[in-house]
Amino acid sequence: MSIGTTWMVLCAAVAVLLFGFAWREAVLVRRLRRDGIPTRGVVVDNTQLAEDDGHIWVPVIAFHDQQGHRVEFSPRMRGTGMGLATGREVPVLYDGRNPQTARVQMWRHTMGPAVSLLLGGMAFLGAGMLIVLKN
Repeated sequence: MSIGTTWMVLCAAVAVLLFGFAWREAVLVRRLRRDGIPTRGVVVDNTQLAEDDGHIWVPVIAFHDQQGHRVEFSPRMRGTGMGLATGREVPVLYDGRNPQTARVQMWRHTMGPAVSLLLGGMAFLGAGMLIVLKN
């Protein structure tokens, strides 16, 4: 197998993997929208994650589930423009059986991860196609 073929197969495999993760995230969000329990959460903290290109602030959101237990989670979508101010009240959707699957009920936080994974998969698929066309 040539180097070009190896890279093409690797790009295609990564694309399929990213498409699978995007599908899983979209199914979870769809299930939450259909069967999830809506509530209100409060941003109780913003924690700092050290990344290669600097620091990213990630909100920590707390809410009480139907049994009255306090649940804290951080949104999966992170980066510039995704922050939420401490003390802000936000709409939350969660699964009654697993409250840790909670999502902030804003488009950028519910669909953002699936769209990002989909775009990443398309980029890898496109790179694989360029390798095929180049050879």
